[in-house]
Amino acid sequence: MMDSQENALLQGAQVEKEVEQTTAQNAEAAADDQKVENAKVYKTKKEVVERLKEIAASDENPDKDEIDLLKTVFYKLHITEREARMKEYIDGGGDPEAYQIMPDEDEETFKQQMAIVREKRARIFQQQEAEKQANLEKKLEIIEKIKAMATSPDEANKSYNEFKELQQQWKDIKNVPADRASELWRNYQLYVEQFYDLLKLNSEAREYDFKKNLETKTKLCEAAEKLADEEDVISAFHQLQELNQQYRETGPVAKELREQIWTRFKAASTVINKRHQQHFEDLRSKEEENLTLKTALCEKVEEISKLENKTASDWEKRSKEIIDIQNQWKTIGFAPQKMNVKIFERFRAACDDFFGRKSEFFKEMKQAYAANIEKKKALVEKAQALADSKDWKVTSDKLINLQKEWKTIGVVPKKIGDQLWHDFLNACNKFFEARNAANAGARNEERENLEKKRNIIEQIKALVADAANATREKVQALTDEYNKVGHVPYKEKDALYAAYHEALDAIYKELNISNKRRRLDDFKSNIRNMAKRGEDAIDNERGRLTRRFEQLKQEIQTYENNLGFLNASSKKGNSLIDEMNRKVQKLRDDLELVRQKIKAIDTENK
Repeated sequence: MMDSQENALLQGAQVEKEVEQTTAQNAEAAADDQKVENAKVYKTKKEVVERLKEIAASDENPDKDEIDLLKTVFYKLHITEREARMKEYIDGGGDPEAYQIMPDEDEETFKQQMAIVREKRARIFQQQEAEKQANLEKKLEIIEKIKAMATSPDEANKSYNEFKELQQQWKDIKNVPADRASELWRNYQLYVEQFYDLLKLNSEAREYDFKKNLETKTKLCEAAEKLADEEDVISAFHQLQELNQQYRETGPVAKELREQIWTRFKAASTVINKRHQQHFEDLRSKEEENLTLKTALCEKVEEISKLENKTASDWEKRSKEIIDIQNQWKTIGFAPQKMNVKIFERFRAACDDFFGRKSEFFKEMKQAYAANIEKKKALVEKAQALADSKDWKVTSDKLINLQKEWKTIGVVPKKIGDQLWHDFLNACNKFFEARNAANAGARNEERENLEKKRNIIEQIKALVADAANATREKVQALTDEYNKVGHVPYKEKDALYAAYHEALDAIYKELNISNKRRRLDDFKSNIRNMAKRGEDAIDNERGRLTRRFEQLKQEIQTYENNLGFLNASSKKGNSLIDEMNRKVQKLRDDLELVRQKIKAIDTENK
C-alpha cells in the first residue's frame, strides 16, 4: 500500500496536472491574443512585404500567427487599393468596361517571399522535432539516474552533489515533445522528492534547501495572488506562466508543508486562469459572431453573383451593392484564427468572380458598341451624300431604306449615339425639305402646264373642224408646242394623254398623215414621261434604239448582199427580187424612224 508520503506526492502531481491542463488550453489563445494586441499596424503593402522579407531572411523560426496576419493584412490592403484605383478611374471619366486590372509587382513579391517562409518553417519544424526528441532522451536519462539515487538513504547521501548537478542539467534542457512533457515532469518530480525524503546525511544542507525552497515558493504564491489585481488579463496570465515555470523548477519543501504551499499556489493560479479563460471565451464569442456576420456577407455576394445581368445598369446596380457589402466587411473584426484566412479567401473569390464577369460583359459590350458605331457612321455618310440630290423619287426611297436600316442597329453610348442621330437626321431633313420646296413649285407649274396642253388640244380639235384650212405644218407646230410643255399633275396625266391622241388621230385622219409620222410624234410625246423616271430611263431607251439601229443596218446589208447573188433571168428571180426589194424598203423606213427617234432623244437631252 502507498504510505502518506506517496499519497501526498500523487495528490500534488494531480493538482499540478490540472494547472498544466488549464495552461495548455489557454496558451494558444493567449499567444494569439497577445500577437493581435501587440501586432504592428501596417499601412501599406510594401511595409507588409518588407516585414515578410525580414522574416524570410532571419534565422528565427517564422511565427505562424504572424504569417497568417501578414497574409490577411496584405490582401485587405491589396483589394482596397485595387478598388480605389478603379473608383479614381471611373470618377475621372473613364469607361468602366475599358478598365483592366494590371499585374501587381508587390503581390508577386509577396507570393515569392511567402513560399520561402513556408519552406523555412517546414525545415525548422523538422529540426525542432529532432531537438525535442534528443532533449527527451536526455531528461529520461536524468530521471533514471535520480531514480537510482533514491533507492536507499546511503545512495542518496553519497550522490547529493551529483544530484544537484543533475537538477541543473534538467533546468538547462528545454523543449521536449508536447505529448510527453507532463508525464516526464511528474516522474522527475516524484523521484526528486523521494531523493530528498531518503537523504539522511548532510541533513543540515537538506533542511537549508527545504527552507530556501519554501521561501521561494512563498514569494511565488504572493506574486501569483497579487496578479488578481492586474487589470491587463493577458499580461497577468503571461506573468503567471512565468511564475508557474519558476515554481516547477524550485525544489521540494518539507514533507508536511508540500500540500499546503501547493494548494496556496494553485488557488492563486485558478483565479488568474479563470479570468483569462473568461476573457478568451468572450473573445471567441465575438470572433464567432464576426465569422457569422462575414459568412452572411459571403452568401450575399455569392447570391448577387448568381443573378443574371442583362444590361449595363444591372451590373452597375449590383456593383454598388457589392461595394456596400465590402465596406460592411471592413467594419467587422477578426474571425477565429483557423477560419480568418479561409473566410477572407471565400469573400475575395466571390467578389473577384462578380467583377471578373462584369469586366467580360463590358468588354463584349464595348465590341458591340464599336461595331454599331461603325454601322451608324456608314449610314450617316450615305445620308449626307444623298442630301443634295435632286432625284426626288429615287433618293426618297433610298433615304427611307436607310432609316429602316438605322432602326435595326443596336444601341451605342448615349453621347456619341446622340451626335450620330443628329447628323443622320439633319442629312435626311435637308433632302426632304428641299424636295418639299421643289414639289410645291412643281405643283403650281404642273397646273399651268395642264391648262397649256388643254388649250393646244382644243386648237387641234379646231383644225379637225376646219380641215380645209388645216395644214401638216400647223399640226406639227401644235405637236411641237405640246411636247415642249412640261409635266402635268399625275392624276390628270392619263385623261390628258387620251384626249391629246384622240385629237391627233382625228386630224391625222383628216390630213392623211402617215403612220410613221404619227409614231414619231407619239414617241416624242412619250419622251417627257420617260424623263420623269430619270435620266437612266432615257439613256436606256436610247441604248435600245441604237442597238435596233445597228440591227436594221445589218439586216439591210444582208438582204442587199443576197440580192447580188440572185439571177434575174431565172423563172422566179424577178418575183423574189421584188419581194426582197419591198422588205429592204420597209427596213430602210424603219431605220429612218429609229434614227429620228434617236435624234429626238438627243434634242431633248440638250
